[in-house]
Amino acid sequence: MKNDISKLSVRLLFKGIKLVTVESCTGGWIGKAVTDLAGSSAWFEAGFITYSNQAKNKLVNVPEELIEKYGAVSLEVADAMAKGALDSFPDCISVSVTGVAGPDGGTKDKPVGTVCIASAYKNQLKARKFIFDGNRNSVREQTVREAIEMVLSMDVLR
Repeated sequence: MKNDISKLSVRLLFKGIKLVTVESCTGGWIGKAVTDLAGSSAWFEAGFITYSNQAKNKLVNVPEELIEKYGAVSLEVADAMAKGALDSFPDCISVSVTGVAGPDGGTKDKPVGTVCIASAYKNQLKARKFIFDGNRNSVREQTVREAIEMVLSMDVLR
């Protein structure tokens, strides 16, 4: 993961773009991972931890109706979280994660390990749903890795 974060820092610095995170199931782990790299203040702007539905609504403007219709763990909500971060930081690139890390909380439709990740920049948006294996810690770690990969895959950073 360190190599990917180093790669991310170089690309963000080269493009003059900063990163904003919006985290639910990871509880700030993405922000911690990127700020573990010395000098990250040059390319990391802010992080929102939106663990509750109310926080998703109040901090990054996810409509309550969207959460009610699709559930907090959905591509639609992940998209809205990523876009919502850009309301406060329009010149940044954002990444959002929402999921069921376990060990409880899974359903037939959204078992433990279900995670939705989205990244947004200006008019670009990417989102993907994953079902990770393993315990809570493993699901969260895999989420952080895939979130970094998703940001790296954004057209603006290629």
